[in-house]
Amino acid sequence: MALDQETLNQFVDSVRRYVRDRLVPLEMQVAEEDQIPDDVIEELKELGLFGISIPEEFGGLGLNMAEEAAIIQEMGYTSPVFRSMFGTNVGIGSQGIIIDGTEEQKARYLPKLATGELIGSFALTEADAGSDAGSVMTSARREGDDYIINGAKRFITNAPRAGVFTVMARTGSKEEGGRGVSAFLVDADLPGISLGKPDKKMGQKGAHTCDVMFDNVRVPASALIGGKEGQGFKTAMKVLDRGRLHISALSVGTAKRLIDESLAYSSQRKQFGTEIANFQLVQAMLADSQTEYYAGKCMVEETARSYDAGQPVSMNAASCKLFCTEMVGRVADRAVQIHGGAGYISEYCVERFYRDVRLFRLYEGTSQIQQLVIAKQMLRKASGSL
Repeated sequence: MALDQETLNQFVDSVRRYVRDRLVPLEMQVAEEDQIPDDVIEELKELGLFGISIPEEFGGLGLNMAEEAAIIQEMGYTSPVFRSMFGTNVGIGSQGIIIDGTEEQKARYLPKLATGELIGSFALTEADAGSDAGSVMTSARREGDDYIINGAKRFITNAPRAGVFTVMARTGSKEEGGRGVSAFLVDADLPGISLGKPDKKMGQKGAHTCDVMFDNVRVPASALIGGKEGQGFKTAMKVLDRGRLHISALSVGTAKRLIDESLAYSSQRKQFGTEIANFQLVQAMLADSQTEYYAGKCMVEETARSYDAGQPVSMNAASCKLFCTEMVGRVADRAVQIHGGAGYISEYCVERFYRDVRLFRLYEGTSQIQQLVIAKQMLRKASGSL
C-alpha cells in the first residue's frame, strides 16, 4: 500500500536532511576508523530505515518499490556504508521470509528485523559459488527433526553483526543444481558457527564482510524457509528484481553526489585565470554525467512503478542494474578527472567514492550476469513472437 504523497515527501525530506547534516560530515571519520558509530546506528533504527520494505503488520514501514527507491536515492548521497548497515534487513534478509516464509517464521523474525534489533545476513556466496548460485556446496542433511549444516560462506555482508543468517544450502544432489538448494534461517549464536577475520576491502570501509563457517550446525526443520526443500534458489530469484532496483537507486543517488562535488569544485578552482567550469571540455564531462544520471533516475523510477503495478520487470530491472552501476562508475571517473590531482588525494571525497562504487558492478549480480539475463529475456520474447 503506497503512502500518500505528502507523507512520502516528508519522509524523503527528513532522510535527505539527515544524510546531508549528519552522515556526510561523518564520512571521513567512518572511513578512517572502519566503523560506524553506535549512536548513528541507533539513529538509523529510529528513522525506521531497517524496516522500510517490511510490512506494517510486522512493525515495518511497508514501502512499495517506488517509495523505497526514493529513500535509497537519498541514502546514495553519502558513503554507501551507511546504507549497507540496514541494506541486508531491507533486502534478502527479510524479503525471502516475506515472500516464502511460514507464518511462524514471519512472526519470529520480521518484527526484530524491522526495528534493527536483529541484523539479517544473506549467506549464499562460497569460494566456488557466486554468479553460479546454483553450484552451492554447503550441505544441509536431514537428521530426524533437524538439519545438520556443513560448509563455508565467503564475503558475507554484516556477518560480524548478524543475529540471523539466511543460509543457502544443498539438500539435494549436486546434479540437481539450483533445484537442490534450500534456504534456512540460522540463528547466529548456534554452536558450530564461526567467523573468519574481517575482509580488507578496496573501499566501503565501515561495512564489514567476512567468511562464515558452519561445522555440524544443528537447526530445527522449522528453520527451512517455507517448510519445503528445494525452494531456496527459487526464493532467491524472486527477490532479485527488488534487490537490483535497490542497488540501481543507490547508484543514482551516489551519481548525484559526485555531480554536485564536481560542480562545486569546478566552480571555484581556477586555471589560466578563470574557473575551470568555464572550459568547454570540463563542461562536456559535467554534461555527460548529468545526462547519464538523469537517464538512470528515469529508468529506476519507471521500472519501480511497473514493479508495484505487478508487471514482469526482470529484464528492465537487470537493465537498470547494468546501466546505473556502470553509469556511476563513469561519473566517479569523471569526478576524479575534473578534480585533477586533488581527485587522487583522500582529502577530497571523490577519491573514496571512486573506490566505493566499484563494488556496485559486482554484487546483486555482476554486470556480465545482467547482460545474460537481459539477452535471454530478449531471445525468449523474440522466439515467442516468431
